[in-house]
Amino acid sequence: MYPEIEPYDQGLLDVGAGNRVYWEVCGNPYGKPVVFLHGGPGGGSSPAHRRLFDPAVYRIVLLDQRGCGRSTPHAAGSGADLTTNTTWHLVDDLEKLREHLGVDRWQVFGGSWGSTLALAYAQTHPSRVTELVLRGIFTLRQRELDWYYGGGAGFVFPEVWERVTALAPDGDVINTYAQLLNDPDPAVHEPAAIAWSVWEGSTVTLRERPELVAVFAEPRYALAFARIENHFFVNRGWLDEGQLLRDAGKLAGIPGVIVQGRYDMATPATSAWELHHAWPGSELVMVPGAGHAYDEPGILKALVHATDRFRS
Repeated sequence: MYPEIEPYDQGLLDVGAGNRVYWEVCGNPYGKPVVFLHGGPGGGSSPAHRRLFDPAVYRIVLLDQRGCGRSTPHAAGSGADLTTNTTWHLVDDLEKLREHLGVDRWQVFGGSWGSTLALAYAQTHPSRVTELVLRGIFTLRQRELDWYYGGGAGFVFPEVWERVTALAPDGDVINTYAQLLNDPDPAVHEPAAIAWSVWEGSTVTLRERPELVAVFAEPRYALAFARIENHFFVNRGWLDEGQLLRDAGKLAGIPGVIVQGRYDMATPATSAWELHHAWPGSELVMVPGAGHAYDEPGILKALVHATDRFRS
């Protein structure tokens, strides 16, 4: 990764309905614009994400999507209202931010849920995208949700899955957790949030990383992460089934690299494979010996290689 850097500009953008989205810019003020889209939804951005891009060349834009990170109001707050937190609100937020920063076209980089949002944005505004760099492809199809929340990945992580299903004995994890996470009693929503969030933190890396799981177990982070993610999954991302693959032809002419860990338990490789075949001109990099997280060594190397290739 590139050395640590600090933003030279940052702020809160009013995107409507009381929401203010945190954004920051670092790197070269006159460089090639790139926007980083974090996962979750609800995961937020971090200083480490700045380091995926050459700061001498790129004008690096990071943001925290609605309800998480440094954006306000925070979804962990009491009475959190996620009504105006949808895929299409987030797509509009990106356009508002692009215009606010005076960017004509930019590279879009997204992993996991960030790949979902990147695809939705690029298919809606293809003329604003110079390239796409995507990792851990998630298209929010029913089969993907069934794998991760219906027991598929639980065959590999039974001890963690047991803690998730203990709060959803009927087996309907997504809908049961929707009730638990929105219960006003902290004694109900906090254990549910931690169980939901720790499930993800425990399954996104090939090798166990207790320090990463501890981040997902922090109560405030876990509550926002779980509430937002569950909200999107209950509503299937406000997407038609298979929409992002169906409309992949709209990406023709946009250069792109898809980086996928072979042993990704959160977003299995089949979605990356199908997107590659549906997206004319895309390149698929299948990383052996890697799971889902962006900072697994093979995945990290492939992502930085991709951003380096698109520098000019």
